[in-house]
Amino acid sequence: MSIDLQQDFFRLFGLPRRFRIDEAALELAYHDLQGRVHPDRFAHLPDSDKRLSMQWATQVNEGFRTLRKPLSRATYLLELMGVDAGLHTNTAMSPTFLMEQMEWREAVEEARAAGEADELAQLHTRLRQHSREVFDDLARQCDDEQDYAGAAETVRRLMFMEKLQHEIDDALEALES
Repeated sequence: MSIDLQQDFFRLFGLPRRFRIDEAALELAYHDLQGRVHPDRFAHLPDSDKRLSMQWATQVNEGFRTLRKPLSRATYLLELMGVDAGLHTNTAMSPTFLMEQMEWREAVEEARAAGEADELAQLHTRLRQHSREVFDDLARQCDDEQDYAGAAETVRRLMFMEKLQHEIDDALEALES
């Protein structure tokens, strides 16, 4: 049993290289691979085989973590396609999106300051719905249109939205305690 440590995560799990994946197939492949490469299965073998099994298990775990979450899967897919999403270097966003973000943040801050947990919960629900719509756009850009530059911008937008979602969660948690 061996795993090619050079293959991409999609191939590792027998999945097509695309944003939309069969999550149940990913889960099934993960458990199958994990069962085959788990270090405990190689405990009785020489150290070199033990090290190799650790590399395999690490590759399987890292691949699963990457593909399981849509945002990390998209970023990884863009890397495979030779597109730098510019997550840490490209913060240029459209004025419309930046205004939208300011409005969301103001609404969150107002609800937090007023102690309005119901309003925060509604913002949470609305943002989650909006995120689903943007993820649908991302899937279309990656899988249907192969618009990887557009997908990179969408990934950056989703990162802003994910951060905002965490801020809402934190505000709700603070009000509950």
